Amino acid sequence: MAGLREISGRIRSVRDTMKITNAMYMISSTKLRKAKSDAELNNPYFEAMHEMLVSITHSADHLKHKYTDKRPEKKGAERTHAVIVITADKGLCGSYNHNVVKLTDETFLNRDFKTVLYVVGEAGRQYYASRKVHLEGQFKYTAQNPTLHRARLICDKMIDDFLSGRVDDVSIVFTGMKDQLSSEARVMHLLPIVPDEIDGRSRIPESYDDDLNFSPSASVVMDIIVPDVLTGYIYSALVDSYCSEQNDRMLAMDSADRNAGEMIRNLSVQYNRERQAMITQEIIEVASGAKAQKKAKARRVTTNEEHN
Repeated sequence: MAGLREISGRIRSVRDTMKITNAMYMISSTKLRKAKSDAELNNPYFEAMHEMLVSITHSADHLKHKYTDKRPEKKGAERTHAVIVITADKGLCGSYNHNVVKLTDETFLNRDFKTVLYVVGEAGRQYYASRKVHLEGQFKYTAQNPTLHRARLICDKMIDDFLSGRVDDVSIVFTGMKDQLSSEARVMHLLPIVPDEIDGRSRIPESYDDDLNFSPSASVVMDIIVPDVLTGYIYSALVDSYCSEQNDRMLAMDSADRNAGEMIRNLSVQYNRERQAMITQEIIEVASGAKAQKKAKARRVTTNEEHN
């Protein structure tokens, strides 16, 4: 009987866990739809800004600007690379966090240049804190609430560090969706701006005018639009990461539900076998008792007949 109670308790426990995983699945699904909707509302503006920046850099390729300064004089250990690492604030989302920190470690840490990290997400902060890796900055409350305001704060910090000379390159490590069912960690280069590979997309507008006239100058136009374009790139990375996190959590919760269902089926079979074995044992004991009583009665009858 103790075995049945134990199995029954495990089944109830698994079913309670399934309620939690189902709720997390539904919450992630709702957050994913909202994040995609918000991103789609802002994409046209930033796409237009991107096209404008590409047109400017190709029509004024002779332009030497503070945002395109590659600082070739700084090499090796003299060069500092700032990396924005976007992770989640919590787990239960498959390999989402692991893939981001792994790509960051492989690409930027223990290299011939100096790396400073700016981390988004509690998971990344805890990971690097446990490994005694210094964090130059932390952007809290951003992983679960990617907004243009937070993206602009990050952008302003990166631009200030770049223009002041504290860093010579700026990149961002984030997670983007490959398709509806999978995602991958990616690296996007932000500063200095490389005309032929802006935002890593390596694409040029289908048509642009080589004879564009800028008023008052191409440099002034770059001063105005580059911060907005970089803000758009960072916001896009934040939203892509957030969508990937919710998608990976949905997949993890769905897998947990399937595993829990299989566990309940196995436990139910085990419970039924134990119960059937117990019922069979009781039947055997009842039958054995009835048979013993029948034999005892037969012996008493025989004894009485002999006395008579």
